[in-house]
Amino acid sequence: MLINSTEIEQQIRNWLQQVVIGLNLCPFAAKPYLDNQVRIAISDCRDEACLLNDLNDELKNLDAHNPQEVETTLVVLPDMLGDFYDYNEFLDLAEALLEEGGWSGTYQIASFHPHYQFAGTQPEDSENLTNRSPYPVLHLIREASLEKALQYYPDPETIPDKNIETVQNLTDAQKKSLFPYLFG
Repeated sequence: MLINSTEIEQQIRNWLQQVVIGLNLCPFAAKPYLDNQVRIAISDCRDEACLLNDLNDELKNLDAHNPQEVETTLVVLPDMLGDFYDYNEFLDLAEALLEEGGWSGTYQIASFHPHYQFAGTQPEDSENLTNRSPYPVLHLIREASLEKALQYYPDPETIPDKNIETVQNLTDAQKKSLFPYLFG
């Protein structure tokens, strides 16, 4: 059965609401989400050239809107880069696009993937859950907005450790409820 873009977007919204915001993994996510400033762009690309074009278009879209309209964009990849290592390699191309397009210092890319694995961890380690999403996602973030948010957040360097502690304290039942796409 094919999943349509409406279902994919709903899965991403559920993940944002229940995991990213619900577990407070990103203390800066709730406000733009609740203010309807998060764009979810579902790419139908199946090759890297197409995806680079989509990313270019989404970066231009961010340029064309002020943060009160579109604060951030999640580019969702349901049809490609399902292998985490391929996804990780593509990040180099995405970073090169930022550089070539003159967007370095303006935007950054945060990465999320169903099989996300931090260096030095095992695939089953709980800390990997902090970056596991229903589909591969390239999160385009405005650096100015992030810097502004960090000014008002005490000890931002503690966020990763707090996130790891949060996901490590989840019961198996909570993990299955929050990450159904990992246990299907």
